[in-house]
Amino acid sequence: MKLTIISGRSGSGKTTALQALEDQGFYCVDNLPAGMLPTLAKQLSEGEPPIERVAVGIDARNLPAQLLAFDNILEALNEQQVGSEIIYLDADDHTLQTRFSATRRRHPLGTGERSLADAIGHERELLANIRQRADLVIDSSNHDVHTLRNLMRERVARREAALSLQLESFGFKNGLPTDADLVFDVRVLPNPHWHADLRPFTGKDDCIIDFLSQHQASHDMLKDIGDFVARWLPAFAHSDRSYVTVAIGCTGGRHRSVFITEQLAWTLRAKGIALQVRHRELPREQ
Repeated sequence: MKLTIISGRSGSGKTTALQALEDQGFYCVDNLPAGMLPTLAKQLSEGEPPIERVAVGIDARNLPAQLLAFDNILEALNEQQVGSEIIYLDADDHTLQTRFSATRRRHPLGTGERSLADAIGHERELLANIRQRADLVIDSSNHDVHTLRNLMRERVARREAALSLQLESFGFKNGLPTDADLVFDVRVLPNPHWHADLRPFTGKDDCIIDFLSQHQASHDMLKDIGDFVARWLPAFAHSDRSYVTVAIGCTGGRHRSVFITEQLAWTLRAKGIALQVRHRELPREQ
């Protein structure tokens, strides 16, 4: 059995994540008391037929004592020889507050004496240990329902390789991706933004590709990043890492970072490395 634990703060997309896995054939259980994980795993693995792919939602609605005992619960799963991984979803506090205000839902930890902001902060504290143990942390601040579903399908449900690699372009002006394992800064490359005729395009368009390809620095940067990632990916895999996110940033996240990310993806795929690509600052259709 492979047990996937979906956790994270309220409003970050846990329900959407579970639904995406359920659509891919996972047996899903939401809001299970954490202490019941070993019992559930035992029952499902011994059933006829045994269930091999299970996803369980664990959140701050659990009793605090069970959340504090989470390490012991994982150890019990290991003793049962149940493989497990933890996917933790989160978003920045402002995004979470905006989502709750838009839906007018009460926060699960909200009370008459505790404001929404306080409830969001308290939930972070309660789930800190689970987040620290997570195999993959997904920041859903810039995801809508559709992109989050796609991300869960591609990185979790359909993952075939022992290591799931995601390349992500981003703009520094909008902040660092909080789920990145490695970050590369390509702002030293010539910036197409300062050419009015190139500004409307992105790093996926031929005119930007031609412009950056004319500069030796682009080739040197691409080779250095590609060699580094290809060399150290096996070390990540040998250290029992299941997920690695490589983030490549420029100022706005539309030209240089997109170009390097796309070219890097082509280079790594040519070496037989399976990966997914995401451009944080581009509309989904691009």
